[in-house]
Amino acid sequence: MKKPELLVTPTSINDIEPLIDNGADAFVIGEQKFGLRLAGEFNRQEVKKAIEIAHQRGKKVYVAVNAIFHNDKIEDVTEYLRFLVDVNADAIYYGDPAVLMIAREVAPNMKLHWNTETTGTNWYTCNYWGRKGSKRAVLAREISMDAIIETKEHAEVEIEIQVHGITTMFQSKRTLLEHYFQYQGKEVELEASKTDKNLFLHDKERENKYPIFQDENGTHILSPNDICIIDELQDLIDAGVDSFKIDGLLKDPAYIMAVTALYHQAITLYLKDPNQYEDEKDHLLAEIEKIQPPNRPLDTGFFFKETVY
Repeated sequence: MKKPELLVTPTSINDIEPLIDNGADAFVIGEQKFGLRLAGEFNRQEVKKAIEIAHQRGKKVYVAVNAIFHNDKIEDVTEYLRFLVDVNADAIYYGDPAVLMIAREVAPNMKLHWNTETTGTNWYTCNYWGRKGSKRAVLAREISMDAIIETKEHAEVEIEIQVHGITTMFQSKRTLLEHYFQYQGKEVELEASKTDKNLFLHDKERENKYPIFQDENGTHILSPNDICIIDELQDLIDAGVDSFKIDGLLKDPAYIMAVTALYHQAITLYLKDPNQYEDEKDHLLAEIEKIQPPNRPLDTGFFFKETVY
């Protein structure tokens, strides 16, 4: 059996070394000018340093260039890809075909990971982008375990899935929070909202609170629960899924490190002895439940249920 990559989104440069010590194999980093919903902001100097640290330990760094780009950003994207070549990034995340076209010109040897977060729902689409030059496809969060396994069986590219953390329900290019506070005439609250991670859209009927996250790419409404399938990894490992992602958005470094260590333990146990994993997986889940924020229940996302539109 092949060991899946354990991919983590760190909050800062200070997380890289400890996350490696806790079992991380690769990282997704970047700056919000180019990447969507990053757990932490990495300027160019920090991107360069993170890559150096990871490479010294035999790990990989993927840089997010998966924002939705308008004409005025194309020159910036071109220059940024040149920078990523110079600092030896292992791959870039992209969703906009413009990034692929630019990469062909200025970064022809750069590995490309196709990631739109919503449209990776079948192997035909994954293979389409593979034939355009992508080495990996990131599957949508809204498809089932069976669909993931079926896609992997037919895929001509590596397959990445999210196994833990928050997911996106809605994105608008508009800065809706900023517009809301300006409409209310609450300039003080507007300034505070830029760093506040405790802003929610409250659904009283369902008793859910949906986190609202705003960055340079607009406004994002996020899931009220966190995905957690630490006790359901066996079929995905058997199927040969290439990369398991832990999303650290809106989480503190200690939480991300603890979860990374537990998933690393789960993967190692299964590869060593599937029966031992079966014996221990409930305990591993219980360990995550101990550190889970009380306002963030765990569930299995869409792995075992049909998507409802």
